[in-house]
Amino acid sequence: MDEAESGGSGRVRLRLLYLSVVFGLVSLFLATPTGAQEAPQSSLTLPQAVSIALEKNPARKAALADTRAASSEVKLARSGLMPRLTFSETATRGNDPVYVFGSELRQRRFTTADFALNKLNTPSPFGNFSTRFGGSWNLFDSFASWHGISRARLMTDAAAHQLDRTEQEIVFHVVEAYHALWLAGKQVEVAENAAKTAESILNNSQARFESGLSVQSDLLSAKVRRAARQQELIRATHNLSLAQAELNTAMGVPIDSPLHQPESLDNRSFPIPVLEDVEKKALINRPDLKRIQSEESAQRQSVSIAKSSFGPRVNAFAGWEMDNPTLLAGGGGNNWVGGIELQVDLFQGGAKRAELSRQRALAEKAAALKQAASDGVRLDVRRAYYEMDASRQQVQVAQAVISEAQENLRIHQDRYEGGLTTITDLLGAEETARRSQADYWDAVYRYRTSYANLELASGSLNLQSPVVMP
Repeated sequence: MDEAESGGSGRVRLRLLYLSVVFGLVSLFLATPTGAQEAPQSSLTLPQAVSIALEKNPARKAALADTRAASSEVKLARSGLMPRLTFSETATRGNDPVYVFGSELRQRRFTTADFALNKLNTPSPFGNFSTRFGGSWNLFDSFASWHGISRARLMTDAAAHQLDRTEQEIVFHVVEAYHALWLAGKQVEVAENAAKTAESILNNSQARFESGLSVQSDLLSAKVRRAARQQELIRATHNLSLAQAELNTAMGVPIDSPLHQPESLDNRSFPIPVLEDVEKKALINRPDLKRIQSEESAQRQSVSIAKSSFGPRVNAFAGWEMDNPTLLAGGGGNNWVGGIELQVDLFQGGAKRAELSRQRALAEKAAALKQAASDGVRLDVRRAYYEMDASRQQVQVAQAVISEAQENLRIHQDRYEGGLTTITDLLGAEETARRSQADYWDAVYRYRTSYANLELASGSLNLQSPVVMP
């Protein structure tokens, strides 16, 4: 029996030594991230973060570049209505009979002697410098150019709508990352308070054990709980650093930018919209839905362009040419020619009909995508609305539990000091108090971000939104 008790005491001492080593390592690792972050460099408000993102976020820059490219497409389409002028300077030399005969005629230097058979059949090498000005103008192409301009304008509208949607998504990502940073700070506070409470419980258990009022298992349980709370504090501290990096990325600034402390966010309520009104508003205002509508209209113009290819085309052309024996000297001749041409494609192997069929199929696809997008918008609104409403109610419930959990912890601490309850009940009350605070801040975070998501789903999220402005 004495050997059993001696073995049990040895195991207890071994566990105490193990817990002491764990606590020492936890404290060492805890000091590293805390010292690395020190005090925040500056305070950052949510409107400031959104403004920075709308200026520096690369996604917005890419969308803005798309709008400029689409505007260039309009100018390119308009150029088809304008005449085309060309200039060329050509230097040639050879003894080809036809070339020599024609070049002499163009230079106005043809004589009777040039009719000699030997000279016609085997002429000497002849040089010619030709200066040409030419022009052409498409007078009528069965309105294909006008349809092309309309299509380019619609695609420009689509790019502008996509830019609006990109800006809304950037605002949402910043709001989400900003509140995530705020939540991470609150989680650090909760973890610090929980660590202090665990330390207090440990000290109380140590005193009671030394005075013989509690068993050693109570002390060991308190040490295990303190180690767990220290680990949670380490995790919360690193989550804070990660949240800062995510906010920097959302704003479009270097990921290693100095730590910004978010402003203190109060638990304020936002206007509760009516679901049906939000759905109607989303179907009207969603920029991505407008973009799909513009793309559908542009595809109809592509069908019209394919139909125009079956019609006639009328082109005007003109040219003026000057031919000289040398580049700088004169002594040559000049001529001009002009005309009007009517073109009708009688047969191209069915290529035009195949292109028309393809464009019509793409138009049907665009109409189907528009319907799918409308259904998707309704679903996005409902999902965001229910999430927002659930989060709003959860905030109210979580807020009411905090004070009750804290009072419950105080009562259990008093009862444990008086020997009226067990360490298990006390640790359970401590866990409930910690969880109530963590759940409350998490509910506030989800309520704010879900409200921002609802505005994103309705197409109304911007810098002036209630969730952004204080």
